Amino acid sequence: MTPTTSTPATFHGNRVDQQFIAGQWRDGATGQRKTDINPYTDDVVAEFTLATEEDLDEAYRAAAEAQKAWAATGPGERSAVLRRAAAIMEECREEIADWLVKESGSTRIKAAAEIGSAIAITYEAATFPTRVHGTIHPSNVPNREMRVYRKPIGVVGVISPWNFPLHLSQRSVAPALALGNAVVLKPASDTPVTGGTLLARVFEEAGLPAGVLSVVVGAGSEIGDAFVKHPAPRLISFTGSTPVGKQVGANAVSGDTLKKVALELGGNAPLVVLDDADLDAAVDQAVQGGYLHSGQICMSVQRVIVDEKVYDEFLPKYEAAVRGLKVGDPDAEGVLVGPVINDTQLETLKKKIASAEADGARALVGGEITGRVVPPFIWVDATPDMEITREEIFGPMTVVLQARDEQHALELANDHEFGLSSSVFTQDLDRGLRFAEGTEAGMTYINQMSVQDEAHVAFGGARNSGLGRFNGEWAIEEFTTDHTIGVTRLG
Repeated sequence: MTPTTSTPATFHGNRVDQQFIAGQWRDGATGQRKTDINPYTDDVVAEFTLATEEDLDEAYRAAAEAQKAWAATGPGERSAVLRRAAAIMEECREEIADWLVKESGSTRIKAAAEIGSAIAITYEAATFPTRVHGTIHPSNVPNREMRVYRKPIGVVGVISPWNFPLHLSQRSVAPALALGNAVVLKPASDTPVTGGTLLARVFEEAGLPAGVLSVVVGAGSEIGDAFVKHPAPRLISFTGSTPVGKQVGANAVSGDTLKKVALELGGNAPLVVLDDADLDAAVDQAVQGGYLHSGQICMSVQRVIVDEKVYDEFLPKYEAAVRGLKVGDPDAEGVLVGPVINDTQLETLKKKIASAEADGARALVGGEITGRVVPPFIWVDATPDMEITREEIFGPMTVVLQARDEQHALELANDHEFGLSSSVFTQDLDRGLRFAEGTEAGMTYINQMSVQDEAHVAFGGARNSGLGRFNGEWAIEEFTTDHTIGVTRLG
């Protein structure tokens, strides 16, 4: 028998365990109940009645209608709604952190960072309404002037993941709304509150008009394809795995209406330690970048590539630091490695451990799995062709590889299908910059870990890590469209 919650799940005194469609809070029409559990304790934190395709259609139709008036709203008013939303999140930091810990398994360290990022992107988005500019161009036709207007794209469909649910939903929702679009948000089924309905309450309280934002909670198998293929959205913003992202892209062009896609997908971040690196700094950042949120971050350090000249000095330092990590209850102070999100993810990691051992890799650091808590692993004696090296792990594991020299380190860094984030450590900044420029990635950080995100700076990947960019001017580009109008003076 499925356990039930004794009281409705709430945020800021209001229920967050229902669909939010066209300005109304109600249950989905399926009658099928989804239990939302704490991945560390198995306690039920919320229950939802899932949405149907009819619910989804209602949300999209309401968004298409409400978007017209919202786009016509002055930039000052749209900015004010975003600022109020940010202020509400500031006020409710502790309550949001509690939700992230109990729903997504976030440690307190990670929850604080995620809330800060979500607030930052909201304040940044509040500046967008007055940063949208058209252009005027001369024409080769006499008496004609060419104007290019930048307008909202219309309705945006957002599909967000479970690992940073609050921030990775808000990273698309806030800019889209600020620029005059309407949004239908489908959060991950493991994090429907922190990735969806909590934000709906924030924007409702901030004064966003009804219908401009809807949140539909449903199983991907039930409404996933329909979410993308529906004729209403003009852009689908998806954050998640590369295989699913490819399917989203295919669906976006296979329906009756072609759509733009913004895809932020998987990663396999290298952290390169050159022979002149500050080893203590490299160790600290490799640990933070590899094991924060149990490695369940698309930018997580996965491969630590060390020049052979400093390998024997680096490895004992790294081993000692990883062995010293606090592991377990995500609600406990100082814990960096908590539970993985669900049993599916746990089984995937168990298979990766078995595969690594079968291939001949050695666990320099490891341990027994307790519940959904996987202890930190360091793999050595691995080769570039092993599964543990090539595939995205999405767990608390890193692989340490030796490089013969700087050129070999660059070859190893680029030897994979992804290209999201990366790092290089050297005390020669010019050398670091040259190395970074040779890295096939959307982002590279010199003397810092690969897990970085600033609200005003381009975020996105290359190769199989995605299409498009988030944040700042790049978000304005993604969530708007150009309309060229030629003006001819007669007479």
